Amino acid sequence: MKTLSTTIALSLVAVVLGSLATSVAAQGASEGFVNAKDIKWGPAPPSIPKGAKVAVLQGDPSKAGPFVIRLMVPPGYKIPPHWHTQDESLTVISGSFYFGKGDKVDTSKAPTITAGAFHFLSGKDHHYLVAKSESVVQINGNGPFDVTYINPGDDPQNAKK
Repeated sequence: MKTLSTTIALSLVAVVLGSLATSVAAQGASEGFVNAKDIKWGPAPPSIPKGAKVAVLQGDPSKAGPFVIRLMVPPGYKIPPHWHTQDESLTVISGSFYFGKGDKVDTSKAPTITAGAFHFLSGKDHHYLVAKSESVVQINGNGPFDVTYINPGDDPQNAKK
């Protein structure tokens, strides 16, 4: 059973990602080709901690079906332990991350993934990311894209205003 806050949060994510998908489609992504210089970055959806930028390269992550997005983060950026309903594939485009599995952040046990690295995650795998440097990761998956934090207090949508 979804709570009202979950429904509102998913609606906000749908609006943000849907508007980005429309923006990219207008640039020619519907033809399947976008040059790096033509990628339009916007703020990440409210389910992702502030400071990240996102670009939708294909599809609409807020809807059922395949999508490709890129996430750009500053050094030290952290996405606390969380999981997604659907499987996803991650490719590091630039920079480096600590990528850990589990319910607690522990960079001493997390491997470093660097530019060119690929990782497949099954839906509901608990994981976290900590950027060692400014980094870009590409996420390929099937929508709708969602984020469920292990600790609800880590969800930026639950943060006190």
